[in-house]
Amino acid sequence: MNRKSITLLYLFVFSSLLIYGQRPEADTFKTKKGDLIIQPILHGTLVMQFNKKTIYVDPYGGPEAFEGIAKPDLILITDIHGDHLNEKTLDAIDTKGVKIVAPQAVADQIADKYKDQIVVLNNGENSRQLGIDIEAIPMYNLPESADAKHAKGRGNGYLLDIGKKKVYISGDTAGIEEMRNLQDVDIAFVCMNLPYTMDVKEAASAVLDFKPGIVYPYHYRGNPDMSDTEVFKSLVNLGNADIEVRLRNWYPEY
Repeated sequence: MNRKSITLLYLFVFSSLLIYGQRPEADTFKTKKGDLIIQPILHGTLVMQFNKKTIYVDPYGGPEAFEGIAKPDLILITDIHGDHLNEKTLDAIDTKGVKIVAPQAVADQIADKYKDQIVVLNNGENSRQLGIDIEAIPMYNLPESADAKHAKGRGNGYLLDIGKKKVYISGDTAGIEEMRNLQDVDIAFVCMNLPYTMDVKEAASAVLDFKPGIVYPYHYRGNPDMSDTEVFKSLVNLGNADIEVRLRNWYPEY
């Protein structure tokens, strides 16, 4: 191996180690059917592993964001915006033969080469994939309007039943009635970034209504500032000390 090759190899290994070092820690949850491992990735992106299957949620960040992680067996996409439907990332990871669960708006916009892989799931509909029950939960801005950044009916949050553990992924939403009325959620990922979704007070209020066992604030980079997740945690714990708020660094570049 010549010096140039050695240098390139060193740079690749170093960059991979840097990515691993920056990636938030994964958490393992016991279910009735085996361990569920949840790996936060970036912004609104996470990976779940269960029964030797790997699920990517809103894959974003390019291939380097998924270094060292198994290829997906299933992909969930919540909305049409580029931090959710990111074809640059889809093109870079191995998606051959992988089903992509998404709302109709995503199916309409995704590149033709992916259309045969799409399983359309709209608000209120259900699907079973890889032994996991998936329900599409509405996600939208309040007050509702035709020119809202997230209009009702376009995107999906998701409620997953994984080994009898209920996992809720909010997508881009306000503290809507459909979220507040959820029941028996074990693990929740709740967004909070103005002007796109909601502020930390509204997010905390919604969480206090549906009372998940564990909540992760995610998707909290707004314009121009990060949402204060410590304030969110304080508000939730002040209202209900039994809800565990897990803070992770979803933005290692900051």
